[in-house]
Amino acid sequence: MESPNVHVKTTTLGKALFAAVDFESGVEIGVVEGKLINDPEYGSEYCVALDDQTSIEPAAPFRFLNHSCEPNCELLIWEFEDSSERQLSVHSIRAIEAGEELTIDYAWPADAAIHCLCGSKSCRGWIVSQCELSEVEAAQS
Repeated sequence: MESPNVHVKTTTLGKALFAAVDFESGVEIGVVEGKLINDPEYGSEYCVALDDQTSIEPAAPFRFLNHSCEPNCELLIWEFEDSSERQLSVHSIRAIEAGEELTIDYAWPADAAIHCLCGSKSCRGWIVSQCELSEVEAAQS
């Protein structure tokens, strides 16, 4: 699904999502569309866990939302009161200028951590939840 607010570009690390317009802090950038997978063991390069049983395999363009230890966006899951439907959307957590890469903190568990290449000033060195970073560091010593 195309979005006039964002565009995908190729970077040295692969495809990434960039702002096509300026965003204020706290606004919805777009809704993540994709295939729902009801399998607690499912995993892929792009999937996002919605709960312990369900993941979404995002479609472009939000499929290319990369990790940063200093993200400018977050994913929010909206649950609708009158149905079992949920919606995953991307929201800005600070002002974002057109042309800036859009990123989230993947906050993976320690057992899934990989080296981080985000290059932010406060990079943890690992794509891992901040609260589980000490586990990864202890395992490396």
